[in-house]
Amino acid sequence: MAANPSKGHQLPRHISDIVIVGGGVAGCARRTVVLLEKSLAQPERVVGELLHPGGVHALHSLGMGDCLKNIDAVPCHGYRVSYFNETVNIPYPDDPNAPGERPKGCSFQHGRYIQNLRQAAANAPNVTVVGAKATDLLRDERTGKVIGVLAYNAGDSRKATEYYGSLTIGCDGYASKFRKKYLPHKPSSQSKFWALELINAKLPEPYYGHVFLSDDPPILVYQISPRQTRIFLDVPTGLPSASPASGGIKAHMLNVFLPRLPSGCQNSFRQAVARGKFKSMPNSILPPSQQKVPDLLFLGDALNMRHPLTGGGMTVAFNDVLLISKLLAPENVLSLDDSNAVLEQIGRFHWARKQGFSLINILAMALYTLFAAKDTTCKQEPCGMLAVLIRSSWVLVHRFFAVTFYSVWLVLAEAPTWKIPYEVVTATLIIWKACYVIGPYLIWELMP
Repeated sequence: MAANPSKGHQLPRHISDIVIVGGGVAGCARRTVVLLEKSLAQPERVVGELLHPGGVHALHSLGMGDCLKNIDAVPCHGYRVSYFNETVNIPYPDDPNAPGERPKGCSFQHGRYIQNLRQAAANAPNVTVVGAKATDLLRDERTGKVIGVLAYNAGDSRKATEYYGSLTIGCDGYASKFRKKYLPHKPSSQSKFWALELINAKLPEPYYGHVFLSDDPPILVYQISPRQTRIFLDVPTGLPSASPASGGIKAHMLNVFLPRLPSGCQNSFRQAVARGKFKSMPNSILPPSQQKVPDLLFLGDALNMRHPLTGGGMTVAFNDVLLISKLLAPENVLSLDDSNAVLEQIGRFHWARKQGFSLINILAMALYTLFAAKDTTCKQEPCGMLAVLIRSSWVLVHRFFAVTFYSVWLVLAEAPTWKIPYEVVTATLIIWKACYVIGPYLIWELMP
């Protein structure tokens, strides 16, 4: 249950327009009065290191483009996808809003980037940044509205403060403390990404994200500084070759993943494995849901997650912030004390964000099939959707099933006459499998 406000003013109080829980990617952007983060030390996480062009654009639109400076950030021009011995470069396509200018993303060390975001927030004249751990939401006993949070100051777990605001925003990430109480969906995960940091690795195509696909789970590699490269290794839950009986995750890395890497990365990979500083995170999937609790809003991974293979989380988070900041601007909502007006705008936010972000969510689950296509349009459209440069859901549906029916045509065209009846069954199963893969995510994204 949510906590009730203290009676008799027994605890210190802080009153503001908005209270934000979480100083991560979504939490540090734009309009806040008090921002609560359980620790203001530089984080050492391995998520939130890649920003696609649509996210870079959103960050600049929020007036925070300088946060990408002085952190040894590396430009990202697109993806290089390898499927066994076949490789294709997939640069970001031209932005339809800026013809002739090739968009680029950016990758960096998460901790240094977050510190820049926090500093930008702290420098804003109307923002107070506080090191405090939020433990409960405060609710009005009479109306049931969320009116703030109860938090304990960092370094002193005995000192609590009540932070009141007309609107409380939860940006506390994939492991959100409050989401399970107020949103209907729970995150699901069938695998983990294990992360290593490679030093002086030589990538086949510098300044591109690299995806290595095969019969084994995928590998994602990208630079986070001129010398440092991040590698993510997808390990499904219960994989026998990664079990303790088979030598554990270290043996799995050396026996399964190492041979699949390009020669320029193998030595640095061996050294990283020898250092043994393994970090992991669940590959969580969380469909978005409508938010109907008065004066409470979730953003970022607290609201919606997709498979991190696309690296789309930060791009979605900043576009979320940009969108909600426009919807809740004074010209649209005169006072944040007007709960009905705020809730109406949050409803608009739910449907408006689907215009671009449903594509990223579905694309994350259908990436392998989409990136297997060979022609130029098939290559540019998936990358354009991922970069939030293409926003039409029908482009995704058309391209996905174009690849599906191309596969069906190949099966039937290459079959001898006597085998065609059998291959018709195979073709039917291919179509069914395609619907099975993309169908649930289309339903999730299109449902209220």
